[in-house]
Amino acid sequence: MAKYHPNKDINAAIEDAVNKGWRFEKSGPRAHAYGILYCAAGNRSGCHLSVSGTPRVPEHEAQKIRKRVERCRCTEE
Repeated sequence: MAKYHPNKDINAAIEDAVNKGWRFEKSGPRAHAYGILYCAAGNRSGCHLSVSGTPRVPEHEAQKIRKRVERCRCTEE
C-alpha cells in the first residue's frame, strides 16, 4: 500500500483512483490543497480533483474522491 495521504480513508480512495489510471501529484509545502488527482485522459480537457489535506470529515473527502473517479467519462468514447 502506497502512502499518498496521512488519513487512511483518503489514502485508500487515492490508491483506488491511481489503480484506475488516475495520476496523483502532491502539492508543494505552501499550497492549500494536499495534492491534485488527474484523470487518465492526461490532457487539459480531462478531469482533475483537488484533495484536501485537513478536511473536517475525512470520510466525506474519501467519498468525494470515489464519486468523482466513477463519474469521469473522459476516456470513454
